[in-house]
Amino acid sequence: MRDNDPAMAADTELELLITAVVGAADEAGARACCEPLRHRLGARVVECLDCSDEEPGCWSVMLGRPGAGGSAHPGALSRAVRTLLRELGPEFARLRVSCEPPTAWAVLDDPELVQQLVSGGERLLVECWAGGSALPTGGAESEPAPAVPQDGPSARLSLLVDVVTDRRSGAEWPARALAGRLSRGAEVVGCQEQPPVVRVALDLGEQPGEPADVVVWASRVLGGEGWSRVRERERSAVRRWSAPESPRSGIAAIELASEPDGAGRAAATGTAEVSS
Repeated sequence: MRDNDPAMAADTELELLITAVVGAADEAGARACCEPLRHRLGARVVECLDCSDEEPGCWSVMLGRPGAGGSAHPGALSRAVRTLLRELGPEFARLRVSCEPPTAWAVLDDPELVQQLVSGGERLLVECWAGGSALPTGGAESEPAPAVPQDGPSARLSLLVDVVTDRRSGAEWPARALAGRLSRGAEVVGCQEQPPVVRVALDLGEQPGEPADVVVWASRVLGGEGWSRVRERERSAVRRWSAPESPRSGIAAIELASEPDGAGRAAATGTAEVSS
């Protein structure tokens, strides 16, 4: 999992992530395809995921590298991405960089160009994250994550993310980034525009544990402070977070909900509360 913290501090630690989608027979082959790029950047392999359920022989390899210290200001995040793109080569420096704090990113969807860096590569995503948590600090309760059992009951986890942005794509990227820290099989199941907010609903699939344990575990993985207490109703559990102040752009509120295995997917008309 990634650890990211978008606190607006001048000495915030930045983290660079490069995700390559490659065609390979197995995990070893996918890692081998990305080894020259990993070595060139002095990066480490963060995770290697099998995406063959979406496309046969498809693997996603994520590389990570610490960035220079900076702030979580959009300009600093964007500059970190542009600096890495220039490091990859002049043809990559022309890519469009988008930013929705706490992250900035650029997408390369040109296989011919990607394959200059990664053998068998199809797509490349370059991201910069700020700090040690996915969410700003807020000054509320904090507790250790419960141990998540590998055997026993499981519960379905859903995520609602409210993002202040004027573009649907500007909401889906940060929402997917949060979901990717919790599940390998996250799927967007709805998107609702409520200017200036776009609400994205995601189904994160089954997670081991009881619903209350699952939402506490997920909130601790995402980090930050300001989470509500877990609210349980019958066998379902919900936990919410909202920004201390409504941001000009970026993540304003999220809701984690978990229900016993077999319950329905999340709906785009969820109840995440946006700070005002």
